[in-house]
Amino acid sequence: MPPRRKETRSGRFVPQGEGYSAFVPKPLPPAPSIDLDPGLLALLEQSGTELGRLDGIARAIPDPDFFVSMYVRREAVLSSQIEGTQSTLEDLLEREIGAGADDHRSDVLDIVNYVQAMNFGLERLQTLPLSLRLIREIHRELLKDGRGSHAAPGEFRKTQNWIGPDGATIEQATFVPPPVPEMKKALDQLESFLHEESPHSTLIEVSLAHAQFETIHPFLDGNGRVGRLLNTFLLVQRGVLRKPLLYLSYYFKLHRTEYYDRLMAVRLNGDWEGWLAFFLRGVVQTAREATTTAEQIFELRENHRTAIIERGLGENSLRLLSELFRRPLLNVNLAAEALGTTYPTASRLVSGFEELGILEEITGRKRSRIYRYEPYVSLFDDAPVPDQERTPPEVTEA
Repeated sequence: MPPRRKETRSGRFVPQGEGYSAFVPKPLPPAPSIDLDPGLLALLEQSGTELGRLDGIARAIPDPDFFVSMYVRREAVLSSQIEGTQSTLEDLLEREIGAGADDHRSDVLDIVNYVQAMNFGLERLQTLPLSLRLIREIHRELLKDGRGSHAAPGEFRKTQNWIGPDGATIEQATFVPPPVPEMKKALDQLESFLHEESPHSTLIEVSLAHAQFETIHPFLDGNGRVGRLLNTFLLVQRGVLRKPLLYLSYYFKLHRTEYYDRLMAVRLNGDWEGWLAFFLRGVVQTAREATTTAEQIFELRENHRTAIIERGLGENSLRLLSELFRRPLLNVNLAAEALGTTYPTASRLVSGFEELGILEEITGRKRSRIYRYEPYVSLFDDAPVPDQERTPPEVTEA
């Protein structure tokens, strides 16, 4: 266990009667305030520029919603994988169309729930500001069934939890969040911070809120996933992004060890500046990648529209192409249902798409065939990340 100062600008470690110390965070914003040295200011400007480019392309592309769903799916997969889920984007897409074997990975349900929680939260934000109430509702959607359904979905914890290696006792924990009474006070303070006028830029607010939420750790399970969802919700609510196109989970996964080290440095040393720099570098990198992907999607769509028109496949073929951006795995029955056509008509269209290299049959079967929009799906395939330290499990007192 690392050495711990009794108190820093971020909070203090408070000895508990059971022989361990729990961390009680100070309210946001930090005092003394964030030291925006030239390096941080440059990162702030750079991240703002990249977010502006990303938002600009979302405004320029006709019907940007047709590809937003894949960003949401990708984020759901990566954020869940950080917590130990092994299912992949392919597993999720198969689950959505009712494919996959009977022994399909059970943890794919975690990803399905994440997608539903994301969509639920984005819809609720239209009528309800980001608040403790909405955070609980999002958590309920995230853990309503699957592996986390036992962990009081939608309820803040009523017992002490801790983070540490498998089998660790609370005395051996890597980090012990605030006890329940202090947790409640810290949550109220976080909500006030989210609602108050702030002298800081939105990106600073988002970074501070994410770190504070992870430190409070108010749920028995799902804290990391909810905390990563908050990043996107805040950017959309504040109007920085019109569409939810920025997700930091891949960056956090690539730099998993540094991610946890930076959060701990805030608690141990009050190093908000180090955390902010790490966070902003992630925004720059992730926004650039998202902008490039959006441009590639637009180009892919236009190229395939041109190929379809030149082949003379008819109006339904363009409707099928649009459907593939929403559902990139399908079979002929699903195509017929989406287009409102007969099975033979849909079958001819799917065959035409296969000849053009738009669709790829992935089962090798003569019956119950499944087709994948491979050029599109491949844009969201992430390079394998070396298996670093797994997220320390969240443990709750019995």
